[in-house]
Amino acid sequence: MADGSPTFRPWTPARRTKPLGLIPFLWVSWRDPLGMWSERHFKEPQLYGRSRLGEILVVSHPEGVRQVLSANATNYEKGALQRRVLGPMLADGLLLTEGEAWRRVRRILAPLFTPARTATMTGRMVDRSRRRVEGWRLDLGPRVLNMDTEMSGLTFDILSATLFSDQLDGDAEGFEKALNGFLSLAARIDPLDVLAAPDWIPRLGRVTGAGAGRFFESRVSTLVARRRAQIEAGEPVADDLLTALLTARDEEGGEGLSDHEVASNVLTFILAGHETTARTLGWALHLISRTPDVAARLRDEADAFDPDAADWAERLPWTRAVIEEAMRLFPPAPTLARRALGPDVIGGQAIGVGATVLISPWVLHRHERLWDAPEEFRPERFLPENRKSVDRWAWIPFSAGPRVCIGATFALNEAMIALATILRAAEVEPIAPAEPRPVHQITLRSAQPIRLKLRARA
Repeated sequence: MADGSPTFRPWTPARRTKPLGLIPFLWVSWRDPLGMWSERHFKEPQLYGRSRLGEILVVSHPEGVRQVLSANATNYEKGALQRRVLGPMLADGLLLTEGEAWRRVRRILAPLFTPARTATMTGRMVDRSRRRVEGWRLDLGPRVLNMDTEMSGLTFDILSATLFSDQLDGDAEGFEKALNGFLSLAARIDPLDVLAAPDWIPRLGRVTGAGAGRFFESRVSTLVARRRAQIEAGEPVADDLLTALLTARDEEGGEGLSDHEVASNVLTFILAGHETTARTLGWALHLISRTPDVAARLRDEADAFDPDAADWAERLPWTRAVIEEAMRLFPPAPTLARRALGPDVIGGQAIGVGATVLISPWVLHRHERLWDAPEEFRPERFLPENRKSVDRWAWIPFSAGPRVCIGATFALNEAMIALATILRAAEVEPIAPAEPRPVHQITLRSAQPIRLKLRARA
């Protein structure tokens, strides 16, 4: 810490010292893609190679990141692998669409996530956070809690309140079970997908995880159809994001979203919003439990937290800094992949049509050329007085450029409110010397549940 307090260095997987052959690479990609990064990736600005999988360029310097994600973004698409892995559930959502189809959906959705509209949801976020904490009944004594489950439940409650006006209330357990099944089975990077094998060849994960996809599609499609019928019948409907999605129109005069497109984007919000924010909160609480000096600063802010104040977020600088540092160390989306539609030159390296460009926040956020003590938890990096020293293109937990996460402000507000509410009520302590170990399953999860002891504050 800046005041001389000891810093905390969370557990991270060992880095490779030798390149991976094709078969080991396919195994590591399926088991846990974090295992494919070598020491060189964290020291060199970019690495280029050719293999049976084609040209691959790993970019880990801000100018290259800016070029791919922003300056020359029209030359890159997300590529077939992501569509193969996530397409069965999210095919027509904002995350996977490309070209004019993506631009149309983005135009329609943008007005739904303005700062002004997001601010109207603060009250619901506060209410659901308070309910979750009160349900722990810490007044009866300390409790050991699975923070993965608790934070999934909390962010689900907030999603249900803001998106569906609580029409999903009470089904958090079912959604968490289905999401865990989808991410651990269906969303793994199958070697057959990496090798671009024909779709008619069954993928083990997709077959075993199909039930999770059907659960999501059934629940969400039913709610969308029901709300659409209410709107068309002229019945009073809730003023929430689902209604906004169903009634939004393209500002350029086109049609609104079909029910299928609405359902696909709701499912996208569940994966890219609910899931990623839950994981961020879990990792943040783990880091806080290991750093008492940081926890004390956050408790001071939480005690003064007034969600009715117009500038409530500005009054939580340490809370925001902890969340942003947690997303640096444990980025919710550890790797971004792009496919070149045309030739380009990045950092002096020429690439051709079809080349794969990888930008890994896991690597970028821990790169030795970009960060001082990159493996250490130092939230003061993100305090207002230090923020200007963080390169815009070296910290991209929400991606960047035209495809930056549309709900970034929503997610950050949600995480700040949740963390302040928890620390206003509870002391958070570790219960074992062994630390949770991150694993890449589309999002960055803990291989074992993050279990912490919470006790009521005196």
